[in-house]
Amino acid sequence: MTERRTLTTSKQERPDDYDPRRNWGVSPERLERLKGHARQMRRNPTEPEKALWEHMQGNRKLGGFKFKRKVVLGSAIADFACEARWLVVEVDGDAHDTPAIDALRDKKLTEVGLRVLRFTAEQVTDEIDTVCDAIFEELQKPFEKPGAAGTDLKAIDAQN
Repeated sequence: MTERRTLTTSKQERPDDYDPRRNWGVSPERLERLKGHARQMRRNPTEPEKALWEHMQGNRKLGGFKFKRKVVLGSAIADFACEARWLVVEVDGDAHDTPAIDALRDKKLTEVGLRVLRFTAEQVTDEIDTVCDAIFEELQKPFEKPGAAGTDLKAIDAQN
């Protein structure tokens, strides 16, 4: 019987030139499986994800920022991502793991400079305008892109 792998963070000392984007180290085979899973998830979104996506598409309320659904980032699949503002929006519901795994995933994403907003399915369903307002506020906050000039989410994905 093989031992089951779990999502963890390394406890080793990190060198001075540590770059967490390179630490994801996702194999090409795993990356293809993740992309296939993300494609399947885009085809079968949850009701809260559908509702939020409808509000995000071309919504002037979100300042016209472009979002993508079910984006593979390292070994994680983000519900929504805005590449221009390095923002990930997650909708927690039946499809999500335990809060501990979500926290580890958030930590890995924030280590590479991504900002993560997390909402419950109930918040999205019951208070969609409040959720959109919170996303818009985060989009307006100043932030610093990590890494060299011209780095984007595609560059992070390409390193894996």
